[in-house]
Amino acid sequence: MSSVSHHSAPFAHGTVAHGRADTGATATTAVTGTAVTSTAVARYSFAGVRLLLAVEFLWAFGDKLFGWNLATPADRAWINGGSPTEGYLSGVEGPFAGFFGALAGNAVVDWLFMLGLLGIGTALALGIGMRIAAGAGALLMLLMWMASLPLANNPFVDYHLVDAVLLVGLAALLAGDTIGLGRQWARLPLVERFPVLR
Repeated sequence: MSSVSHHSAPFAHGTVAHGRADTGATATTAVTGTAVTSTAVARYSFAGVRLLLAVEFLWAFGDKLFGWNLATPADRAWINGGSPTEGYLSGVEGPFAGFFGALAGNAVVDWLFMLGLLGIGTALALGIGMRIAAGAGALLMLLMWMASLPLANNPFVDYHLVDAVLLVGLAALLAGDTIGLGRQWARLPLVERFPVLR
């Protein structure tokens, strides 16, 4: 016969606290509450990342369009006849210098670049069309990463690659549903018919 009594055996039917057996319901509730809290924190954190990326894209669009004297001087603003791509792409020095140099200042490339910044930023801000925005944004970030080679501070990783991966993850996690219009967007007949628009 065991010298340990039935009531003092740990985890036999629960634990004893202050002379009262805990049936496990409290522990289950605590675990469930922690899981719910963690899920909420994750949802709002990723929604926050989505909104920060939206600001990143929309700010770049506005700066290139109006020339806010930060990255783009006012006299080189698109509305003043400047090219949104010429300054950046003509200065590429890495292994893809020839490729990007040929694109610099091209009117079609300028329009595609600016529409991309505006469209991706707007989709992220509203939480709609996340899959298309993620695909287009990841492609744009990868191209900008290629144009940045060789990197000054790291042989491989910079924020362009990090942003590309984040964009794909945000779309996969439906980050537009939190602090966004993702759920309403998903119920539109066109989006229901073509889920890629989700």
